[in-house]
Amino acid sequence: MVEMKFHDVGEGIHEGEILTFFVKKGDQVAVDQPLLEVQTEKMVTELPSPSAGIVKDILVEEGSTITVGTTILIIEEVGAKKVETKEIQPIKIPLEKESTVTQSEPKSRIGVIIATPYTRKIARENDVDITLVKGTGPAGRVLEEDIYQYLKAQKEPNIVPVVEEKIVKVVEEEADVIPFKGIRKQIAKKMTKSLFTIPHVTHFEEIDMTNLLAFREELKRTNTNVSVVAFFIKALAIALKDFPIFNAKVDEDNEVIRLEKAIHMGLATDTEQGLIVPVLKDVTQKSLKQIHEEMKTLTKKAQEGKLSVSEMTGSTFTISNVGPLGSVGATPIINYPETGLMAFHKTKKMPVVNDKDEIVIRSMMNISMSFDHRVADGGTAVAFTNKFKELIETPSLLFLELT
Repeated sequence: MVEMKFHDVGEGIHEGEILTFFVKKGDQVAVDQPLLEVQTEKMVTELPSPSAGIVKDILVEEGSTITVGTTILIIEEVGAKKVETKEIQPIKIPLEKESTVTQSEPKSRIGVIIATPYTRKIARENDVDITLVKGTGPAGRVLEEDIYQYLKAQKEPNIVPVVEEKIVKVVEEEADVIPFKGIRKQIAKKMTKSLFTIPHVTHFEEIDMTNLLAFREELKRTNTNVSVVAFFIKALAIALKDFPIFNAKVDEDNEVIRLEKAIHMGLATDTEQGLIVPVLKDVTQKSLKQIHEEMKTLTKKAQEGKLSVSEMTGSTFTISNVGPLGSVGATPIINYPETGLMAFHKTKKMPVVNDKDEIVIRSMMNISMSFDHRVADGGTAVAFTNKFKELIETPSLLFLELT
């Protein structure tokens, strides 16, 4: 018998959700034949068969979440002798009897509480007795979300409603049901973790795009096409060198802020499957044209669902270009565990008063910069966006910095 386990499929992947089984009990399978499809935090991947044989048993169900090391199914190898195995009996855990308690505190659970060190740390920081928290994870594991739900419940007033003795006819309204799983569920988990962990602050700035757009038109006349976003990425790489606190990650376990040496730019991309963040590596080492070409390739692969794990991990700062969608402002959520994210909004022509008190028409764009208030204050964020603004509004300075 061969046990097929869920192994580590890439950097930082510890669990996954089973989407679809391609086989059923009793099916004959070949080596490397895809047996099931799993959704991880980063991607959807197929798991191949480790051996040829017959599917003896499937131990988990579609839609269930599994962790690295979990046995998914058992394969009886072709030609192998049958080995008598004892059936594993499920452990029966007695449920607590329901009881009616008036104005009483919840009782602590007795026994081993399953939770990660990070979850226990969150509980300690919020003065929560983790034994009082009901775990919703596998085998009753207490998750970070359980701590926050417990805190939320404690803040709600304990109101005992007065029930009138009359018959109320309850009419159930019809509703469409959308499965909350797969990549949508993974996005929700990451967004929730970011918002509950990072104190978000968003700084807004207005940038004059007129000179940069004129420079792009000059480049086009030489058959050189470089997208505006490529200029944004290059300008951000220069600004992040001067303000490395926004190219960093908070290491809470060791109580340090890690300033990353390399700058890897996350590109928030809207796809049919949901929000995907491919990563453009080492932007300081690349020319504007290289950035433009690689960005096009990564975005296309994201739309087609063909990104590898390495192309979706390791970002140190993330951008979101929502201007083409018509957005004029937003408060973007930081890509945890990074410390900053900048969004670019719609560019439109507007009347502006210049230094000579003349009203002129300029191409103006809003940006919104969300940052982690634990590592930086508002003044630092303003100085950072001012540096970016200066480079974009005066393209000659951008090229001067590159020399």
